Amino acid sequence: MTGPAGRGPCGLPTYPWRLAPEGLATRRQLRAMGLRPGGQPVVAQIERPRRGRGPLVAYLYRTDQARPVRPMTPAKWRAVAAALAARRTCPACGLDRGYTIPISLGICVTCADALAIAA
Repeated sequence: MTGPAGRGPCGLPTYPWRLAPEGLATRRQLRAMGLRPGGQPVVAQIERPRRGRGPLVAYLYRTDQARPVRPMTPAKWRAVAAALAARRTCPACGLDRGYTIPISLGICVTCADALAIAA
């Protein structure tokens, strides 16, 4: 296929799923290449049809205008580590359980079991 299949509601060239031309990539594809859009506008889109629902749409960016991904700084690494530690720490007993506390329980499994036995 040489050209787009049509124009989307935004006026962007629209390509069928898996038929985007060379030189265009989605955000995930750019990330896999170690790149980011870098402020450039969306140049096209691809649509994947779905039964009974609207199509999935992925926006495409030019790979020649993409910039390298910014490296993680030590402060960012510390912030990510702190956020992950907070997800592992039980608010009831205050222990780092080594796993992410289930949102459905709000506390660690041990504390939830103790509450269920006490009730």
